[in-house]
Formats: sequence, C-alpha cells, structure tokens
Amino acid sequence: MKKILLGFVLAIGALALAYLVDSRGRPEQPGVVSGKAVPGEVVAARATAQAAARSALGVAQDKQVLFGDLHVHTTYSVDAFAWSMPLFHGEGVHPPAEACDFARFCADLDFWATTEHAESLTPRHWRDIRNTVQQCNAVAGDPQNPDLVSFTGWEWTQMGNTPKEHYGHKNVIFKYDGDDRVPTRPIGAGGIASRAMRNRNIPWYRDAIAPYIDPRNRQSHFDQQLKMKNLASAPLCPEGTDERAKPEDCVEFAETPRELFDRLDNWGFDAMVIPHGNTWGYYTPPGSSWDKQLTLKQHDPKRQTLIEVFSGHGNSEEFRDWREVEFDADGQPHCPAPTKDYLPSCWRAGEIIRSRCGDLPQAECDARVQQAQTDYLKAGRAGHLVVPGVTPEDWLDSGQCRDCYLPAFNYRPKSSTQYAVALSNFDETDANGDPLRFRFGFIASSDNHAAQPGTGYKETGRHANTETSGQDGYMREQFIDLPKPKGQAVESVPFDLNQRQFNFLQIAETERVQSFFYTGGLVAAHSAGRSRDAIWDAMQRREVYATSGERMLLWFDLLDGQGQAHPMGSELKLAGTPRFRVRAVGAFEQKPGCPQHSVNALSADQLEQICRGECYNPSDVRKPIDRIEVIRIRPQATRGEKVADLIEDPWKTFACRGDEAGCAVEFEDPDFAKLGREAVYYVRAVEKPSPTVNAGRLRCEYDERGECVKVKPCYGDLRTPPSDDCQAPAEERAWSSPIYVRPI
Repeated sequence: MKKILLGFVLAIGALALAYLVDSRGRPEQPGVVSGKAVPGEVVAARATAQAAARSALGVAQDKQVLFGDLHVHTTYSVDAFAWSMPLFHGEGVHPPAEACDFARFCADLDFWATTEHAESLTPRHWRDIRNTVQQCNAVAGDPQNPDLVSFTGWEWTQMGNTPKEHYGHKNVIFKYDGDDRVPTRPIGAGGIASRAMRNRNIPWYRDAIAPYIDPRNRQSHFDQQLKMKNLASAPLCPEGTDERAKPEDCVEFAETPRELFDRLDNWGFDAMVIPHGNTWGYYTPPGSSWDKQLTLKQHDPKRQTLIEVFSGHGNSEEFRDWREVEFDADGQPHCPAPTKDYLPSCWRAGEIIRSRCGDLPQAECDARVQQAQTDYLKAGRAGHLVVPGVTPEDWLDSGQCRDCYLPAFNYRPKSSTQYAVALSNFDETDANGDPLRFRFGFIASSDNHAAQPGTGYKETGRHANTETSGQDGYMREQFIDLPKPKGQAVESVPFDLNQRQFNFLQIAETERVQSFFYTGGLVAAHSAGRSRDAIWDAMQRREVYATSGERMLLWFDLLDGQGQAHPMGSELKLAGTPRFRVRAVGAFEQKPGCPQHSVNALSADQLEQICRGECYNPSDVRKPIDRIEVIRIRPQATRGEKVADLIEDPWKTFACRGDEAGCAVEFEDPDFAKLGREAVYYVRAVEKPSPTVNAGRLRCEYDERGECVKVKPCYGDLRTPPSDDCQAPAEERAWSSPIYVRPI
C-alpha cells in the first residue's frame, strides 16, 4: 500500500513539475496567406458557363451570380478552438490565414467574410484578423476584377436564459477592410457569452491536466489558456465616450441590438447586421419570438436588411403552428400536448418519469409527471438535465421539426424567418407610414468553425465538413457532463439555469445536436461585377438568394405592366394583378479531388491540411431541377391576426421537366388586387433527392401508427463510427429573396 501511495505522490509531483516547466503559453498565430491567386482564365470560365446557362433559359440580364459565405469562424474563436482539439475528435488548430486559402482554392468562392465571436477576441486577435483579411485582398489582383473579395466582420453572440432577454446571434460585416474603415475593436454581446469568456468556471486542475491528456497538442492548450487569461484581464471600455476616444486595448460589449446599432452609428462605417440561427434551440430559450425585436428601438431597417435562413446549423426558414411551450395569462409556462407533427420535450420528460412509476398510485405518478414537465420548462434550454439517469435515446425525436427541410435542432418556430416576415407592429411605422415590418433579403452561409468558408460543395466528411465533435467516456464525464444523480429516479430534479458555476457546454444539449449539423449553405449575389462595391451593392438592394450549399442559378422577377422586371429583393407598389417569372438551373455535378489550379497553388500537404483532400471540382453536367415552389405571406393587416393563417407554404408548385438546361415558369396572383393588402412572395428551386450528411437526423424507427419509438443518433464521438457520414436522401435547394408588394 505504501508503495502504491508513494508511486501516486511521485506521479503527481512529476506532473506538477512538468506543468511548471512546460506551461508557457504563446500568442496564437494567424498563419500566412498563400501568395497565389486563382488564375484569370479559371475565373473567366465561371462567367462563361453562367452566360451559357442564362442564354439557354432566355435570361436577358448580364449580372453575374457570385457565390460567397458570410459566416466563418477559425480557431481564433474559443468554441472553435475547443472543438478543433483531438479531445473532441478535432483535427487541430485552423488559423485565419487558412480560411482565406480555403475560400480561394478549396471552395472556389467569389467572396467571404470572417466573423469570429467578438466575445472571444483580445485586441491583438482583432488586429491579426484585420491584417489577414488585408493580406487576402492584396493577393486578389485588380480590385475591379479580383479573384476573391474578403470582408471583415465579427459575430455578436447574444444569448439570454429567457425569451424576454434573448435576442440571438448577429453577424456584423463591414464593406471595407482598411484600418481606418473598420472599428478599432469588435463589439461583443454582454451577458452569458461575455461572462463565459471572461469568467471561466473550470476547476484549476482541469486546465492543468488537459495539455497532458493530449500531449501532442499541449502547446496549443497552453496557448489557449494564455488567451483566456488575457481575455479575463483585458479592461472594459469606459462608458459615455466617443468610440474613437476609447483606449485601443479595451474590450466592449453591447447588451441589446439597440446598443449595438448605436455603437455602429457612432463609428459611422458602412456595415450590415445579419441575424442567424434564430430557430436553433441549442442556445435559444423555448418560447423565443421575433415580436420583441420588431420595434424601431431593437431593429435597424438600414443595417439589418438580410437574414440567414440556412447554415451548417440547420434551416431557420419554416414556421410551424405547434409550440414548444405555452404561457398562461400570468406569463407562467405550461407544457402543450403533443400532436402528430410534434412531440414537446417537456411532455417527453413527463413520459420518461411515467415509465418509471412502477407500483406508485396513479395520482402520485401523475403529480410527478406534471412536476417533471414544470421542471423542464423552468430549466429552459437546460431542460434535458432535470431527468436523472436519462440517455439521449430516451428523448426520442422530441423538440424537433419532423417535416422541415434539414431543420435546426430543438426548433423554435416563432423565431423562424417566415414568422418574422408575417409580423406587423401597428404601434410604429416605417418610412412609408405603414406598420413596421421586417424587410429581409434571404442568404445562407456555413457557420463553419474550422476556417472553411463554403463547405457545402460535397456531401461527405461529416467530421471534416460539419460542426460534428464529441468526447468519449471518461473525457465526456470530466469535461462536459454535469454531476447528476445516478440511476433511474422516479422524480425530476429542478435545475436553475442562472447558476454560473457551469460552462455553456455543460448546460447545452451537446449529444443529440450532433445529428443536426450539416455541411452548410451559400449566399448568391446578382452582382453587376466582381468588385467589392458591386457585391456590396447587390447585398444592399437584397438582390441575393440562399442555397443549401449547391451552386444553383436562380432568377425571380416581378413583371409590371410597363414591361419592367423587378428582381428579387424589390419593394414596390402595384395596382392590378402581379405577374412573376422564375428561372432556375441546377448545380454542377462534382468530380472527386481538386481541380488543377488548386493542385498547382497548394502543396499536397496543404491540400490535405486545408482542403481535407477535397475541393469544389465541377464537371460539365448539371443536376436537374425537380420543381419550383412559391411561398406567399400576407403580413398582418390588423392586430391579432393569426400568423399561421397568413403563411401559404407552398402557395403554388410547378413541376419541372428535369431538363439539364433548367426550369422556367411564370405565374400570377389574381387575389392581390381583391384583397387590397401587402403580400410577400419568394420561391424555392428544388433539386431531386441526393445523399446528404445528417439528413436522417435522429434516424427514427416508427411503429405501425407512424410514431417514432426508437432513435439512432449520429454522435460526434465513437458511439458513431467516424467513417459513418449518416447520409440520407434530401432535396438540395435555393431560396430567393422575397419581393414585397403593396397595393396602390
């Protein structure tokens, strides 16, 4: 026994000595941008292929469709760093310079933006990011005809524990990259995100142990620990002073969208603010809604003109009339009953407890079921923690949108894009004197956290091309799982979400969410040229559309009585019957590997490290369009109109012939003039089903009544083999921006 104890003491002493000797963190490095550009003939060939597609469909305009990604993180973001480590089945760090090279040589994008979490950036990291973007642009060639346009930005990562205090995440993108055209410091979100960055609730011994559990990457762990210390020690900017008068090395936070907009106004730079991930229940409290943001105080119609409807974190487009929680007249939450389309997680919590009642009297069992539902709702997004001894499989498919296209996890329908577009605020008016409404253009992006702008070009590599991550066994218990009662208790255990001794990963539902990570989407811009100004102008006038990752070509126009075509994103007044025209062309089939210009630009090691061995590599064959779907939304015209009655999805559907040349349709709305109210129209171009990563989500098994009785989640750890891409058929698609039409 003494020998064992002595050995243990010596081992601890050796570990402590090794840590003291080898624990010096170094500043993270941004990497070096490749000095090569995409050859001019390759860029010209893209334009030639598009011109041929336009000609075949009779599209008269000569604007190019340029593809980009406006939502990209590298391991400069703290969460991205954590997921990159082999402890989480990651590949190691991917710094900002890799994002530039990935956009240029792996994804073959036309533009992209860096959007690190502002809350996880020290002043030095922000300078690194600005410098990297400038380097990426310096390689691009002629500013009027660059191979790639890179934008500077950050993510405002706001979270609240209740719907009242939750506003959600927003990307802030700046038009120019010069140090005199972007803020001196990013503006983070106050509250949960900033506390998590500045006040780590992690026991000291975990920091001490982590580098030696992963010894090959221990220096990266030390570097991150140094960064966290620097974040915690960075001084807060003083309040009440001009932004330019504040010290360069202070850090700044905005608690609400209004504070963010005011600070951006103070800087005065060209910028746009893009909400995203709004239905993603991983961090969005149950019951969250767009209603409180549709005010002139919390919405800026000049800056907040685009919304991200799809990303690698799922689809946020579709509204559904079921609820994850309901509130009584006093604002108290209660659990709604399930429907054939939706199983509330609060309800499932009660049923798990019911299954354990055994010989308890019925009244006592019912009381415990009711208490479990109440405890779940009071715990908000941490509701899954109130049932002791539960497994991810026990939750079945509760909380999920069963009939949505690649939905976000734990779907929040009143935070969907369709719900936002249908809302009206009758207490405030817009510039035209009409009730205040959101006027969003639709985009998609990747929300990638591994320096990979535009990952959706191939549906392979679930671990490489999605946010999939996870820890196994002991490591998950030590670093992720919260201490909780063992066994299958017959009572729920209340959980206070406002406790601050737990980190975000411990509170979040980190296991089931792995089944809802996708390869990511793209934003497409109808641009008058390849320059920064031309791309920005297209985004400003909302002449953009979203894709699920495929480079489909899409045109959607309103044809007025004078023969003029008003493109997607337009807002206009009209008398009579509106007529619309849609043109859509499928994406190119992909070839394996990388194109020759990428092989020439990067070494074999770089292709593997940066591109993971696969690039955007189009063939000459296009995928057929299966159908065109038209969605009509009539925003609320009177107080209290039920939103579900105002969203017609689909309003019309047009089958396509499957011609490789594409699909063209025209249609009218004879109801518009008769109804005499505003209408919003947008279209989806849908390809035929193809194998798609995580399209099966939780992979339900159904009984004879069609109910999900068993699930097989796609885990991020070894419970699901890393080689399993969890593919299932899904219909890739593109979403046009809406056309907003008001009667004269």
